[in-house]
Amino acid sequence: MLSVDQVEEKIALSLKHLTDDPWKHVEAKYPVGSRHRAEVVNLMTYGAFVKLEEGVEGLVHISELSWTKRIKHPNEILSKGDQIEVQVLAIDNEKREISLSTKQVQTNPWELIAEHYPQGCHVTGVVRNLTNYGAFVEIEEGIDGLLHISDMSWTKKVSHPSEVVSKGDEITCLVMSVDQEKKRIALGLKQVTDDPWETVILERYPARAAVQGKITKLVNFGVFVELQEGLEGLLHISELPNKEIDHPKEVVQVGQILEVTVLKLDLEERKIGLSFRSIVQQAPVASPSTEVSPEPEVDEEQLERLRRQARSEDELTDLKPSS
Repeated sequence: MLSVDQVEEKIALSLKHLTDDPWKHVEAKYPVGSRHRAEVVNLMTYGAFVKLEEGVEGLVHISELSWTKRIKHPNEILSKGDQIEVQVLAIDNEKREISLSTKQVQTNPWELIAEHYPQGCHVTGVVRNLTNYGAFVEIEEGIDGLLHISDMSWTKKVSHPSEVVSKGDEITCLVMSVDQEKKRIALGLKQVTDDPWETVILERYPARAAVQGKITKLVNFGVFVELQEGLEGLLHISELPNKEIDHPKEVVQVGQILEVTVLKLDLEERKIGLSFRSIVQQAPVASPSTEVSPEPEVDEEQLERLRRQARSEDELTDLKPSS
């Protein structure tokens, strides 16, 4: 019996006071860091409530459910009634709250990443996402590596990762570095092949070599010429045949095939300087239109002059003596 109200003729009774308050000994029974079995009793968007014993429940926040899985709702991996192992993270006796974790009873895969994926090893993964600066590649469940745009090709100037890879592609990369603390893995795609700048390009495009290439782009300072797939050289405006021009479009156009001379091969900067020799082939001409061209406008003054000229010639002919 808790209290008696003689005026209202009421008596307040309590059933729970027949037993000890379970929270009285919670800190001693469930110290921080200890592990226990618990039953899932409720699932919310932010986490799972589990029962440690009758009258004592704790919350496993959604962020403490897995080290690697991207969980949007606890029901993706848990159900009411499940028996799970949890670790105590914190206890607030005053608020009667216990913070729990399920991932803390598992091995953190990032602690073994450097061991599983040492620098320099090859890994195969699936492209999961593309950004302006690179592609995220899943190398195991929940573990992504970043393939930076600068590590996609030795020769091609990649403006966006979609030019090289697509979502869902399975690709093999080289592990460039692993940062366990920041949970980052840097990957390289071009590094799984030899650097052509140190072999093929060096042999094929020595200084003073005469080569052919196709104009791919005109800029105010020169012309970009594709020498082979993914490899371009720069023909500076000062190396064009007419040096008294303001823009390369005055003498050349995109699509033309040029014969050029290699002026300089810069392996460190990965650049090839070119000089103009001649135009080998003009740019493809657009197919003629099937539409009928409009009649040109008649210049009446010019037509009248031609008529007068014709009459004068006739008059001169009449004045000539007959043979």
